[in-house]
Amino acid sequence: MLSRTAENLYWMTRYVERAENMARLVEMGARMSALPTSTGHRTEWESVLSAASAADSHAESYGEITRESAVEHILFDLKNPSSVISCFAAARHNARAMRTALTTEAWEAINDAWIKLRRVRAEEVQGERLIDFLGWIKSRGALFRGALDSTSLRDEGYDFMRLGFFVERVNNTARILDVKYYLLLPATEQVGGGVDHYQWTTVLRATSSLRSYHWVYRGEYRPAYIADFLILNKLSPRSLAHCYEMILQHLDSLERKHGRRFACHDLASISFGRLNGWTMEDIFQEGLHEFLSDFISRTNEVSAAIADAYWYGG
Repeated sequence: MLSRTAENLYWMTRYVERAENMARLVEMGARMSALPTSTGHRTEWESVLSAASAADSHAESYGEITRESAVEHILFDLKNPSSVISCFAAARHNARAMRTALTTEAWEAINDAWIKLRRVRAEEVQGERLIDFLGWIKSRGALFRGALDSTSLRDEGYDFMRLGFFVERVNNTARILDVKYYLLLPATEQVGGGVDHYQWTTVLRATSSLRSYHWVYRGEYRPAYIADFLILNKLSPRSLAHCYEMILQHLDSLERKHGRRFACHDLASISFGRLNGWTMEDIFQEGLHEFLSDFISRTNEVSAAIADAYWYGG
């Protein structure tokens, strides 16, 4: 496979996954800011903008942080390269660049989402309509993944597409957790209280994990259990451990197809080994924010190493 095609496939799926996860961050902010005890329309949205790496660009374009400005910037602002509309535009551009490498179903899923999304205006989805619209964005991502999984050949192009999904997802799960634990950590007297409980269950809702978490932990919504479910539990499809298990699976598949092993394989193996060797007690002792920040950095190194190996010449 040409390196350019591999790069386009990888970034196409990363952009779709990023768009979906931007919607998840906005959903988290919307639900948390709706609490009667919320600190207002600043703290939660400031946290969401920071987690989305959009605080500086928002400040340049809007100045003061409001619910409306944060939602518009993360969902609809083309000047924000990580906004939902920017991500779908970039994903569609990559898909169109190697249209013949995609099945008809996969192309139609991403093209249809882009056509419908660009007709929506920010003011149309404010207020009560916001959560429904965010659900629609998440459903477009699911439809695209389903089209790829059900119609694509299991060749090296499929490996690169799946790598894109999971590299992006592992970072975004870490960011969603970080919003709660570090940026929105309640005052000491609130830990374990109603606000804390609501915020942690909001984390599960934002990762579409509420029902599956309940099956595993029988409805005991403890911070340590929720963090464990989204970090170490391989049965959870958005956990760091599951994502790295899939990253390694597809890197191993590429190794077999190319007959070569690169630095990205070793970096991913080290990160996966760290997840396998740690407990939540170890992670909390180090500091959850510090652990998550380190993992985001590690994943960025893995992504850079994948690029060096497969489309910058090895």
